Amino acid sequence: MSAPDLSVQTLYNIKGKIALVTGGSSGIGKMIAAAFAQNGCKVYIASRKESQLKEAVAEIKQKATAPVDYIVANVGSRAGCDALVAEFKKRESKLHILVNNSGISWGGPYDDFPEDKGWDNVFAVNVKSIFYMTSGLTPLLTKDSNSHDPARVINISSTASVEPASESPLSRPGNGTWSYQPSKAAVNHLTSQLAVKLGPQHVTCNAILPGVFPSRMTAFGFKQAGEEAFNSFQPTGRVGTTQDMGGLALFLVSPASAHVTGAHIILDGGARYGRSRAAPAAKL
Repeated sequence: MSAPDLSVQTLYNIKGKIALVTGGSSGIGKMIAAAFAQNGCKVYIASRKESQLKEAVAEIKQKATAPVDYIVANVGSRAGCDALVAEFKKRESKLHILVNNSGISWGGPYDDFPEDKGWDNVFAVNVKSIFYMTSGLTPLLTKDSNSHDPARVINISSTASVEPASESPLSRPGNGTWSYQPSKAAVNHLTSQLAVKLGPQHVTCNAILPGVFPSRMTAFGFKQAGEEAFNSFQPTGRVGTTQDMGGLALFLVSPASAHVTGAHIILDGGARYGRSRAAPAAKL
């Protein structure tokens, strides 16, 4: 029997695949979309604002080796998810990769945290959209998939899903992200549920739990305290980069990870361990 091909070109080959990345016009979504596009994967990014989508597509195309396009969508409701699914089905008959990245947070005081924007909207975008996007696109994901070349779903969670502190330098003093942490914990469990449901249909489902990365969600903290303050309590001495996120995402959609499903992968540079020290974060 001949030896298997374990070359990087084979193990991490995603050329010719088709991906949809929600929330792909900025932050982590754009990082992942760029990594896919530079490696021969046709990418669609989706978000609410067309102007930002156009800017992101233009930027990603600079180094892309496959087509990049966008779809204007709002996944904050089932109707919005269904509309995005319907529009994607008009353009493609197969989907190899779905990245459920859209996410929002809300900060407010413990004794006066709003129900609509604080709880309902956060859970609608962060949790319900993952379910409705994945279920709506399951027929395209399962089409022509097999155990050696499965379709992929990546859900973007957060280290906040496993860290209970709700008041941090990433929100204004006196405010806490009381709904964000439980919403991301729900993402982790929903990822496991979908892995069980879709595994027999040859679709893997995994979650990435990022720590601090530059994004709109962390912009307030970076502006107030400065990036160096966040770097100071990272064991690696820095926050996350595009290369860090892109590298993990590429692994999770490549042949190298065809047997990986139901995983919750923390990507925080060890920061969860750094917090057990004398907590420079308290100085922020």
